[in-house]
Amino acid sequence: MSSRIELLNAGLLRSDGRRPYELRTIAINFGAQGTADGSVTYSHGLTQVRVSVLGPHEAKPGTRRETFHDRATLNVEVQLAPFGVGERRRRGRGDKRLLELAASIKSTFEPVVQTHLYPRSTIDIFIHVLQLDGGLLPACINASTLALATAGIPLFDFVCAISGGVHGTQPLLDLTTVEENDVPSVVVGVMPRTGRVTLVQMETRLHMDRFEEVFRVACDAGKVLWSEMRDALRERTGDLVDKLEAGPGMVVVKETDET
Repeated sequence: MSSRIELLNAGLLRSDGRRPYELRTIAINFGAQGTADGSVTYSHGLTQVRVSVLGPHEAKPGTRRETFHDRATLNVEVQLAPFGVGERRRRGRGDKRLLELAASIKSTFEPVVQTHLYPRSTIDIFIHVLQLDGGLLPACINASTLALATAGIPLFDFVCAISGGVHGTQPLLDLTTVEENDVPSVVVGVMPRTGRVTLVQMETRLHMDRFEEVFRVACDAGKVLWSEMRDALRERTGDLVDKLEAGPGMVVVKETDET
């Protein structure tokens, strides 16, 4: 069933005012989340997720048989906040859609996390979806990259993911929910420093000629995301260094143009 909203007008502007290749605004907020070793709240447009990483730690008694003697096991769990995702029925942990989402995230990070450094241990990635307006899998992947980094988990590279689709013959990047429901789409996860692709997921048919163009612009968009994510991590690291150098009980005052 197609949407009544005009996805792309004569001026090549989308329903939210963006151009075909324009990405939505990204907001990254690092902060302590309970006992998590690393956590981040990541917003991409109106889609917002919070990811907490625990570990590496010893596997629980009931799950030790699932661990590996030569590497760590990744455990990924996804939950939806009922107040923010616009779904009538509540999805529990055993929901098929959430399990598929968690499996995609796990398979994306298994070749990226340096699990060989932590044999017989577990690394938990807990994802809480706070708001949803398209691009859920990319948001979860990008937020998980940042949360793993803040937890001190060694990665071979960042993973930067984005969704893309085709409206008529025009490729689009960073789809909203309305666009995802109306156009054939694909999610691409890239490792920008090495140029490797760690995820390509399609749930609809897309002509090969169109796929190649969408895939190319999605890989380019991954480099843009990498720049923003890297800058956010550098700023956080700088803040931590300033606090350590100031010592306990000291207040760090950053210089501005007005001071």
